[in-house]
Amino acid sequence: MPPITHLLWQLIRYAQRLYWVDTLLWLFILGLPAVPGLIIREFFDTLTGEARFSSSPWVWIGLLLAVGLARVVAIFVGRITKTQHRFLISGLVRHNLLHELLKRPGAELATGGANGQNASPGEILSYFRDDAAQIEDVVVGTNEIFAAGVFAVGSVALLISVNPTMTLLVFLPLCAIALLAHQAEHRLKRYRRASRQATQQVTGLIGELFTAVQAVKVAGAEAQMLEELRKRCDRRRDLMVRDQVFTAVLNSGFENIVSIGTGLILLVASQSLGAQGDLTVGDFALFVYYLSFVTYFLAFLGGFIATIKQSEVSFERMGKLVGAWEGGRVDEWEGGRVDETSTREITESQIFTNPPTRLPIHPPTHPPADPSTRLPIHPLTHPHPLYLKPLLSSQPVLPSMATAIASEPLHELRVEGLTYRYPGGGGISDISFTLAQGSLTVITGRVGAGKTTLLRVLLGLLPKQAGALYWNGQPILDPANFLVPPRAAYTPQIPQLFSASLRENLLLGLGDAVGPEQFDRAIATAVFDRDLAQMPEGLETLIGTRGFRLSGGQKQRAAAARMLLRQPALMVFDDLSSALDVETEQLLWEQLFGNREDAEAERHQVQGTRCKAKPNTQHPTPNTQNPSTCLPIHPPTHPPAHPSTHPPTCLVVSHRPSVLNRADQILFLENGRIESVT
Repeated sequence: MPPITHLLWQLIRYAQRLYWVDTLLWLFILGLPAVPGLIIREFFDTLTGEARFSSSPWVWIGLLLAVGLARVVAIFVGRITKTQHRFLISGLVRHNLLHELLKRPGAELATGGANGQNASPGEILSYFRDDAAQIEDVVVGTNEIFAAGVFAVGSVALLISVNPTMTLLVFLPLCAIALLAHQAEHRLKRYRRASRQATQQVTGLIGELFTAVQAVKVAGAEAQMLEELRKRCDRRRDLMVRDQVFTAVLNSGFENIVSIGTGLILLVASQSLGAQGDLTVGDFALFVYYLSFVTYFLAFLGGFIATIKQSEVSFERMGKLVGAWEGGRVDEWEGGRVDETSTREITESQIFTNPPTRLPIHPPTHPPADPSTRLPIHPLTHPHPLYLKPLLSSQPVLPSMATAIASEPLHELRVEGLTYRYPGGGGISDISFTLAQGSLTVITGRVGAGKTTLLRVLLGLLPKQAGALYWNGQPILDPANFLVPPRAAYTPQIPQLFSASLRENLLLGLGDAVGPEQFDRAIATAVFDRDLAQMPEGLETLIGTRGFRLSGGQKQRAAAARMLLRQPALMVFDDLSSALDVETEQLLWEQLFGNREDAEAERHQVQGTRCKAKPNTQHPTPNTQNPSTCLPIHPPTHPPAHPSTHPPTCLVVSHRPSVLNRADQILFLENGRIESVT
């Protein structure tokens, strides 16, 4: 793990102008009380007739009230800038954490952790809430400790001018605080780490309970699950109490050290009062007043050191979650080092008005001569733009959406030696096959043979460990970002739906790009039109969390309609009909493959080719081997969902005879390998 000071400095540099404005205000907030000390000395010296200036006591009282009013104004403005800075830092940390999680393959994201570390979505919430808030506290607290330190140093200089001997005693509490913080560091981190993990386990179980209510009720396991939740909550309470008590005891120790030291200093100072002493009453009042600045800083410093140590735990936890470092070394961001232009100051105007979407990345050609000029930017502190509204200007305009991926017809998708093995065993090994345009390839095999894993690795949802993919002869370097609509679309066996309306789930970002006719075609092709007609609110029906108001078959067909709306060149289905009855299944495949055949017939008609019916055998010869022969044409009941001269290519996981009989190619998997191709 990099030094905590390096990480904090990267976050501080994110919005330096706002940071230093806030620091200036805190200098006034913590520094204006220093002025009354001088006023109080002159006030008392005026009463005793030893004043350096001949003024009425009411003048000093008026100045005292004016300074207090100025401090109130500074506190009000400082709270505004502090709140803005807090939201900015916490927003950046949470944004970067989510950004790093989303960069990981989709199937690995579902497990939460990196490097074999499992974390459920509920557990991940504790990272976004507790750990991000901890880092926010320590970053925004740096300017407060800086301001307190500045006036503590100034106070020490003033105290030395009053009495150097007594001032030297101030450093004794400082040494004691540093020693206590060093001795408590290990236990402080251990308690914080344990309490965070206990919180993570509680939030994880709560998240799982909310998503598996029906399973718990069917199994009659309510009492057992509640008992498990109670145990985890009790353990979290014990560890949180231990963490908080130890932190409170440590802070109390810091304050007691300061208080005892202050008392000893005042005892020594009181000996210098009187006729034989060299201190006036005003000097003594001044000494007592400015001593409080020093003691406040020392107590603040002790607590801030403890907060920094706890923040190291938060950085460590989030870094392990996203795989940011391993073996104590920060992984260089995307394989490269960021040069001086990338680590330049990010001004507030760049963040709020016209921020860059990506800082330049330069691949390393040789180790830097001076490490201080080339430091890796940690993924959690990377200066991504947030587009938050600044204090004194209007809401920044969001950048335009990325241009849509150009539709590219698929002539051939070639898979060579695809391999992925799970850490605990299982997976796929040396998978090779070819998908021709307009063909239907079915993957079948026993449970656990690796069918779903093959689809996930093919689409980049799991990182391939070996092998290569070729789209029309060109290598696919990043399948996760290449095989997306309109090139490819994927419908898993258990589709993911959102707690929104049915329309929003089907569109999922398409917006006005889909016309009513295309909407109707996709819904009818997915055999979802009958179900939709029975819903009183139609497409505006709210389907509940993860679509719990829909049956399993309705979820699958809704996901199929969502895929068809995107008109992909490659359609990938993972056991789409597993939750359908026989009649609906037959109709679904007839609609899907019938439209595929219609599209191919249309393509041949455009090319001037007369298509003839092809006999329906159990394992028909792929049409790529006999280009002049077309698949059978069924009279369409509605316009095709994929009206294109380039018929879609289908890759399906299934064991249903109705699908196998239509296949151009059947891949039989056994133990993660292709046993036969028919």
